[in-house]
Amino acid sequence: MTDPFVLFDRWFAEAKAGEPNDPDAMALATADADGRPSVRMVLLKGHDRDGFVFYTNREGRKAADLAANPHAALLFHWKSLRRQIRIEGPASLVADAESDAYFASRGRDSQLGAWASDQSRPLASRETFEARFAGTAAQFDGKDVPRPPFWGGYRVAPHTIEFWQDRAHRLHERRIFTAVDGGWSEGLLFP
Repeated sequence: MTDPFVLFDRWFAEAKAGEPNDPDAMALATADADGRPSVRMVLLKGHDRDGFVFYTNREGRKAADLAANPHAALLFHWKSLRRQIRIEGPASLVADAESDAYFASRGRDSQLGAWASDQSRPLASRETFEARFAGTAAQFDGKDVPRPPFWGGYRVAPHTIEFWQDRAHRLHERRIFTAVDGGWSEGLLFP
């Protein structure tokens, strides 16, 4: 049997080498307490056997969805490679120390933007946001920018991982891995 994490690492390395734009981009699907779905693109910022990590404002829509319904789905689509990987599982908060370390690695403008943005909330004009960003930059002028208390990471722990490979005549190859008793079972799906 193939280890799905080893296969993910191989495909991800090939995507980083061959995908022209954002090979770490993944669609994140969530649903609110009433089951209404929402999907948006986020960036993969870490992965290991515990799961797949992204960072965001924890007061925005995706965070509200995950608080009400902690199940999520991720989709990597590497069009140039004609491959996809789908991941489903529960999402949980990343530890503060891990969020702090990642935040410290971001560019200064990205750090300031995290403070300046009320992510997903209505915005009267772009000028309003730009003025807020300038005020935040002035507030932290000459200082390190700490991680906002409302900003951090989530980890999606996979229950299923599907690897999709395009084949001629829509006769695609689909391999599915399902978490079972601390290991993985492997199977195939019809195209």
